[in-house]
Amino acid sequence: MILFRAFLISLWLILAVYTGFVIAHHGMGLLPIFFGDIGSITWPGQFNLDFFFMLLISGLWTAWRNQFSSLGLTLGFIAVIGGAGFLLPYLLYLSVHEKGDIRTVLIGDR
Repeated sequence: MILFRAFLISLWLILAVYTGFVIAHHGMGLLPIFFGDIGSITWPGQFNLDFFFMLLISGLWTAWRNQFSSLGLTLGFIAVIGGAGFLLPYLLYLSVHEKGDIRTVLIGDR
């Protein structure tokens, strides 16, 4: 579990630094570019659509894991919007909160 947590932290740090560079050089205009690429029906658009579907699955899993409660729906929405920036620390939190029980991390109280 220690290696898993180190992996999550490493990925989040890399993502945070990379995102900082992108914002510094290109600003905060992600959404028009993201959906514009999808609308262009090109390989970048195909990648973005595939990624968007993964975000939707992440959000659905997050809401399901929390039994579609108000908190679960809120976290699910944040998962769709936040991507790995949300999911990596959320999984880290769950791994600590659930004392490394990966079954409970994945399915919650079921």
